Amino acid sequence: MDPARRVVLAAVSGAHGVAGEVRLKLFGEGPDSLKRYQSFEVDGRTLTLQKIRPANHGAVARFAEVADRTAAEALRGSVLTVARSALPPLADGEYYHHDLIDLPCVSSDGAALGSCVAVENFNAGDVVEIERPNGKRFMVPIAAVTVGETQLTIDSDFVE
Repeated sequence: MDPARRVVLAAVSGAHGVAGEVRLKLFGEGPDSLKRYQSFEVDGRTLTLQKIRPANHGAVARFAEVADRTAAEALRGSVLTVARSALPPLADGEYYHHDLIDLPCVSSDGAALGSCVAVENFNAGDVVEIERPNGKRFMVPIAAVTVGETQLTIDSDFVE
């Protein structure tokens, strides 16, 4: 785990109103989870969170450096990031999806499979996407994955 690696917590989906607020698509536990961070890196600059509230499948936020609708609209498509080291500590057996990306994957019988390129959730539980060395990808449910510190082990019954 690289503590300086940036973690995306939300994306700006557009402006909200005329006073510089932005609509956010959240990738975490909800608007309250973003309150623990005072600032975010966005497109190479720092934005200071002043307030955030829940709104239609996401949140509306106000940043000190965004003064009007034009500035808010200019952020559309930008992502809010924090350093991995700023995330709350985890209990034993817990992990952040972010930490699984790029880990090598092996089958439970020891065969090299490739590396983890994504962790998705299609409302039926987490799914790990693995890219083989030849570029082909396949997905397995997280229940078939054993998460280690340096690799993911995939139950051989789920390997194509």
